[in-house]
Amino acid sequence: MTPLDLKPTIKLSIMNPLSEENALFGPGIAALCRGVRSTGSLNAAAKSMGMAYSKAWRIIKETEESLGMQMLVRDGAHGSTLTDECITLLDAYDNLSKRLQTESERLYKEVIS
Repeated sequence: MTPLDLKPTIKLSIMNPLSEENALFGPGIAALCRGVRSTGSLNAAAKSMGMAYSKAWRIIKETEESLGMQMLVRDGAHGSTLTDECITLLDAYDNLSKRLQTESERLYKEVIS
């Protein structure tokens, strides 16, 4: 393995610059939101990630407080769905992450050569 065989990885986080909270919208919360979108349930999303429901609930609440936006619409025993704002944020996060990863790989090849 040589440096030319390696590739960079980018971990994006999105924050509320006005918040004093420490919670960020990053890879973990994005994965949790993707799970809710695909399963319709925070509990199912948490289980698929090997996470306790109580931890997933705490992460969602802390992120909602930090970002100043509701992320989930909870319907009791009927599950949860992402809010429109969360869908917009998640889609932007995924798009930006992909673009940053592609650009970092291009730049790495440029600077390592």
